[in-house]
Amino acid sequence: MGKIDEIYMSEALKEAAEAFEQDEVPVGAVIVHQGRIIARAHNQIVMLKDPTAHAEMIAITQAAAYLKSERLLDCSVYATIEPCSMCAGAMVLARVKRIIYGAKDPKTGACGSVFKIANSKKLNHRIKVTGGVLAKDCGALLTEFFRKQRKIGKK
Repeated sequence: MGKIDEIYMSEALKEAAEAFEQDEVPVGAVIVHQGRIIARAHNQIVMLKDPTAHAEMIAITQAAAYLKSERLLDCSVYATIEPCSMCAGAMVLARVKRIIYGAKDPKTGACGSVFKIANSKKLNHRIKVTGGVLAKDCGALLTEFFRKQRKIGKK
């Protein structure tokens, strides 16, 4: 894990904190191309009433618009939690180069915890995956959110 990965993950954590403030599950993502953040997003599932409004999906849409391409070649996605099957699948289709995530997701993670979509030999593109970057910080935000939700009887 390099210092640069921690810097970009810190930016994804800022997005996750924004989701927390909006009463969304605190997941954030940034996409980096040629050393520059070209997209940043956080979960907006509740606000948009859209089950696909994951941080990674919104960031992918932003990055594709920025690059004017459906391919996110030479892009790295930083997500505060291990991407789910939907998000990992979208990253494979977009030809993302790297996925860097914070906390593992033992229930729906698709970069090794439950599924291995990001680098499945059955698919036509494989993504280099690095997990555990600022994992404690990423996990703590999720833990705090769900503790708060249980306390008020929401989740």
